[in-house]
Amino acid sequence: MLMPKRVKHRKQFRGSMAGKISRGNKVAYGEFGLAATEPCWIKSNQIEAARVALTRYTKREGQVWIKIFPDKPVTAKPAETRMGSGKGTVEYWVAVVKPGRVLFEIGGVSEAAAREALRLASQKLPCKCKIVTKEQEGGEQ
Repeated sequence: MLMPKRVKHRKQFRGSMAGKISRGNKVAYGEFGLAATEPCWIKSNQIEAARVALTRYTKREGQVWIKIFPDKPVTAKPAETRMGSGKGTVEYWVAVVKPGRVLFEIGGVSEAAAREALRLASQKLPCKCKIVTKEQEGGEQ
């Protein structure tokens, strides 16, 4: 699973997911991309599942770029624990995604193969996504 090697602070506040993204909303490396259309947290294991779906469908032809990284720790307290006694331990890592963010890019395969691979990858993710091309911007809606 993806996670940072080291962090400045072990635990973080939940934060806000308001607004659209201004950077990272264009297809930069490949020909086709998968852009989020709603805000969400994407866990590291969901990113890995989408990556596996992409590479399996394309039979490792072409190239895949992962444009997001889970750098936010999410804590949880154990079940049946009384209130108080501090914040829980870090359970998993998430990438904060806002609308318009390009999550994955793919290049070096045919358009039909790229679209189908990105469709399969989008089913592994918790937010609605759309397939964008090099000419389009991820932020269009």
